[in-house]
Amino acid sequence: MNTTEYLAQVIEELNRSIDLIADEQAEQLVNGILEAKKIFVAGAGRSGLMAKSFAMRMMHMGLDAYVIGETVTPNFETEDILIIGSGSGETKSLVSMAEKAKKIGGTVVAVTISPESTIGQLADIVIKLPGSPKDKSENDYKTIQPMGSLFEQTLLIFFDAVILRFMEKKGLDSGTMFGRHANLE
Repeated sequence: MNTTEYLAQVIEELNRSIDLIADEQAEQLVNGILEAKKIFVAGAGRSGLMAKSFAMRMMHMGLDAYVIGETVTPNFETEDILIIGSGSGETKSLVSMAEKAKKIGGTVVAVTISPESTIGQLADIVIKLPGSPKDKSENDYKTIQPMGSLFEQTLLIFFDAVILRFMEKKGLDSGTMFGRHANLE
């Protein structure tokens, strides 16, 4: 198989992913962001990179969005929301963050392959995305892609769709958002 044939298969997998995402939970996330004072995102590895891109787009919309672990991240409070992207839902550092956010009284969101995971159980809102878990016996979703690639790609596209829905609800457009784009590079 050549590269473009692989690309076509990856796109087909992403197309199938759409049917597996519950819009009701996605709308709960959009409403949670609308109601939050500050938005925090977290994830490990590639999932963390997808979360960072989500925080960047929220900043472009004028929201107070932060990435956990960055030096400019403020404290988490009861009016805030923590959105965790984790395929397994078991990454120790992310479990610890979810537990702390719950103790503080804020809202926790898990975007995961495994709603029954520790983070999924702690979360107020759970969005299940397709993907291939580390323990393949847990899930029969088939993908040609290695490791967590399908989950991570779906996570990025899902977060972009959440941005579009938020823009619609707030009457924003790309022109407005470009006014907040970095301009010193």
